[in-house]
Amino acid sequence: MERTFLMIKPDGVQRGLIGEIIKRLEQKGFSMVAAKFMLIDDELAAQHYAEHVGKPFFPDLVKFITSGPVMAMVWEGDQIVALARKLIGKTNSLEAEPGTIRGDHASHTRFNLIHGADSVESATREMALYFKDEEIVNYTRAVQPWI
Repeated sequence: MERTFLMIKPDGVQRGLIGEIIKRLEQKGFSMVAAKFMLIDDELAAQHYAEHVGKPFFPDLVKFITSGPVMAMVWEGDQIVALARKLIGKTNSLEAEPGTIRGDHASHTRFNLIHGADSVESATREMALYFKDEEIVNYTRAVQPWI
């Protein structure tokens, strides 16, 4: 099983979309193995967006992600990194297909509701930023053989 890091951003939290987003991921057959409702400080934001340090949009990223609570999560499933990103939809709200989380709910590229790791390596790095190993629960869903 593969794991990924997903985070419902402040706009998704403020718009009351946590349940809708989790529902879609569960209906796809993925398992949530860790979750934390939290505020991100500037230091954690800088670590999370380390690849964007020095870019003109970096300060806006930090300002946005620290503007309110987020729901940080670890999800598990076969090929989950790629499949979750398809379910999330493209970053640019104009390109996000209907039926995806962003295509159905995002109204602006800057306010795109959810972050999803873009590779197994990124997922591993991001999971370690937000969760200790003992905070991730290992279990098998009873329906797993049917998925």
